[in-house]
Amino acid sequence: MRKLTFFAPLAAVLAIAVPALAEPVTVTVTLGPDLQDQVETLGQRDVTEQTDRLAQVVARTLADRRALDGARIELILTDLKPNRPTFQQLVDRPGLDGFRSISVGGAAIEGQITTADGAVRPIRYDWYSNSIEDVRGFATWQDADHAYRRLAVNLAAGRYTSR
Repeated sequence: MRKLTFFAPLAAVLAIAVPALAEPVTVTVTLGPDLQDQVETLGQRDVTEQTDRLAQVVARTLADRRALDGARIELILTDLKPNRPTFQQLVDRPGLDGFRSISVGGAAIEGQITTADGAVRPIRYDWYSNSIEDVRGFATWQDADHAYRRLAVNLAAGRYTSR
């Protein structure tokens, strides 16, 4: 009986340590050529924050769901639409109302995933609000963030393209 009491704590330590040994997912995000042309209009700060946010959401979701360990994901943000005017848009067009000006937003993402076993698969995903009535929340990038979260969940479930 004493031998079994030794194995219980050992099993608990191994249960915690083994998942920690899994190699994390690497996520990189770049801008597509069409979006690079819009950076000046949307504002460099906002676009940079969105590329960082996309990488963060995908990496965190995959880590939380323990999906695609050891994979390398290269995403290209091809389109980005804000729900409200960005800071740069407000500067460029002072007549815009930062609170009452709303629009359909969303994002389009492409890229590829290289799984831990070396398989390369394409990634394609986009999501936009269908109408002004569908716009949820009050953040500038609410719908784009929704697109990032949906992409991350799809990747974790093994759905790499959905267009």
